[in-house]
Amino acid sequence: MPCWIEVQLSDVEAGRRFYGELFGWSFEPAREGVLWASRKGASVAALAPKGDGRMPTVWTVYFAAPDLGALLGRIRGSGGQVVTGPSPVGPGSGTGRPLGVMALAADPEGAVFGLWQAGTHAGFARRHEPGTFTWAELYTRDTGAANDFYAHLFHDALFGPGAAPDFGRAAVDEVFPPEMPPHFLVHFGVADVAKALATVHRLGGRTQVNPFTTSYGTVAVATDNQGASFALLER
Repeated sequence: MPCWIEVQLSDVEAGRRFYGELFGWSFEPAREGVLWASRKGASVAALAPKGDGRMPTVWTVYFAAPDLGALLGRIRGSGGQVVTGPSPVGPGSGTGRPLGVMALAADPEGAVFGLWQAGTHAGFARRHEPGTFTWAELYTRDTGAANDFYAHLFHDALFGPGAAPDFGRAAVDEVFPPEMPPHFLVHFGVADVAKALATVHRLGGRTQVNPFTTSYGTVAVATDNQGASFALLER
């Protein structure tokens, strides 16, 4: 299941101002310039500085991986690739256990996602409410192939008894121009999409896709004032 989200930004302080006002987040230093965002005292996301200016400004969704090594093996065996990692993430030497171990991977169509094997940091402390992660949608060119790939990785979470998955799959051209590359889109819950979009514009962001209706609610796609795309979801 999705367990954490992080945005890579050129200006983390500008991101603090944008998302703090949009979602009512507060922040605290985490590690190496990274800020942890909290809502009502519970951690919900991270804002990280880009290590290289050529890296994309993007929100990344991380999936929980109790056995990261085994999962990376299944990704390679199913036609995906490991982009970075696995790498331990921690507060530094002498401080005990690491926060966890992370990796970035890509599915056969190139959509990038994160994997997180928890140490002291399990992930979201709050979700499924306004101002927090609510859904992740994979926009892909071949939904059948995506279903096969992710079912092989996350079968129980998607299709097991009592499964309540936090992500879905849709064709890219249902929402975006057909030349848009396959990608994951993080959705944040909001009480009112129109009001949230107005706040996005006031803070220097823009609307990328006007509100539309889905099986899981009303969605609009926006970009922040540095170009990172995300969705607003009113249920």
